[in-house]
Amino acid sequence: MSTNLTKTLGRFDLETRIQYGLMFLFGTLSLVVAVAPLELLIKAVVVSSLFGFTAGIWVSHLVQIVQRAADRNNATTTDE
Repeated sequence: MSTNLTKTLGRFDLETRIQYGLMFLFGTLSLVVAVAPLELLIKAVVVSSLFGFTAGIWVSHLVQIVQRAADRNNATTTDE
């Protein structure tokens, strides 16, 4: 199982691996802070910020994927 995951992740380019790593890191940190024994207001602010970072990286990743697909589509239509 882990070798299949390693092979799959190895096929991604460096930017994608970094984005996935940051999404995993900030998502995990937001879950950890959510269960941490902190004051409610502090917990809400920190979890919201970490989740915002996660969502921002995710949206950036989606925009990057759409841009690459558009570039590939544009390159194939230009060649024809």
